[in-house]
Amino acid sequence: MPQLDPKLKPIVNQALAPIAPSQIRFFAKQFDQIPGIIKLTLGEPDFNVPEHVKEAAVRSIRANKSHYSDQRGIVELREAISHYLKKRFQVDYDAATEIVVTVGATEAIFSTLASIINPGDKIIVATPTFALYWPVIEIFGGIPIQVDTSADNFRLTGRHLQEVLDREGAANVKAVVLNFPGNPTGVTYSRAQLQEVADVVKQHAMYVLTDEIYAELTYGQKHTSMAELLPQQTILINGLSKSHAMTGYRIGYFAGPKAFVTNASKIHGFAITSPSNPAQYAALEALTNGLDDAEEMRHIYQQRRDYIVPKLNELGYETQLPAGAFYAFAKIPASFGLTSVEFATKLAEEAKVGVTPGSAFGAGGEGYVRISYASAMTDIQEAMKRLASFTAKMTENVLN
Repeated sequence: MPQLDPKLKPIVNQALAPIAPSQIRFFAKQFDQIPGIIKLTLGEPDFNVPEHVKEAAVRSIRANKSHYSDQRGIVELREAISHYLKKRFQVDYDAATEIVVTVGATEAIFSTLASIINPGDKIIVATPTFALYWPVIEIFGGIPIQVDTSADNFRLTGRHLQEVLDREGAANVKAVVLNFPGNPTGVTYSRAQLQEVADVVKQHAMYVLTDEIYAELTYGQKHTSMAELLPQQTILINGLSKSHAMTGYRIGYFAGPKAFVTNASKIHGFAITSPSNPAQYAALEALTNGLDDAEEMRHIYQQRRDYIVPKLNELGYETQLPAGAFYAFAKIPASFGLTSVEFATKLAEEAKVGVTPGSAFGAGGEGYVRISYASAMTDIQEAMKRLASFTAKMTENVLN
């Protein structure tokens, strides 16, 4: 095994040095080593990809669709994305010039942020949220401004956004990042709540990057896209990972005004050349003949949500009823005197239940844990039994 020559150690992108690897993945991997643990950690659907979608990928291979596609994605898929966004969310994007197919929504986040950040630029990130945004911002020399939204039911209000802009200097802020329905909270925004944010953004020279990967997984509330309310300043990110359980296929996309997309597609092209053809043809099938594929998954997720949230509240873990996604964000009882990392570690080691510390999701997450209910109901039920026993012991220790 080769060892790095010591004289090469200083040759490194200095921006990477202070950035830690994904804490979500770190804890999931760490807890995986515990025998018999029930893992409610990663945000990955526990369903299989629909059969007709799988077959589309196979057909593309048999038809020798094996050459480089257009860097922005096969035109048929971009047209399907355009049609889908128009039908579902009343947003209108030109397939040829305003949509780019990416290697997952994560690459869409990377490419879009890379295209707008210059060293010293500030990007507002509403937290707690998916922990990819601020490392990417830092890699490109930007300054992430993590905004704790826990006091506002985990939503960024227009008032709070304006306060941050006044404090940081609006001219220095190039974008605000929203993720809804939210990971890790399951919280989403009503149309009126989004409009408040849009009204503030449109007064300034800044983008709103809106990650709506969970848009198909909402419960009792129709999803409104920020792109409908503020298309001229919005970068819309979405994908097929959650709606069709296609996490391993790695198909996402971003959409926005032509001038923005023309620039951002350069980063995308230099980074990955083009997406995988079998995955693109699978996504084309999903968006052409599988728009209702998420319906059964949504129904099952809702059943799990309606079981797990009352149980958590009953045990003393204050938890809002999620309006989307497949996470419960539970508040750790203050009497336990534990940080989210300490609590999650203790729960894993003593009760063999794996959850993700809230601190992994930024400034607004400390004091909470994320519990994924993208797991079988039998596992969730057993995990709640173990949590009940663990909580009883913790409470007894506090009282004694």
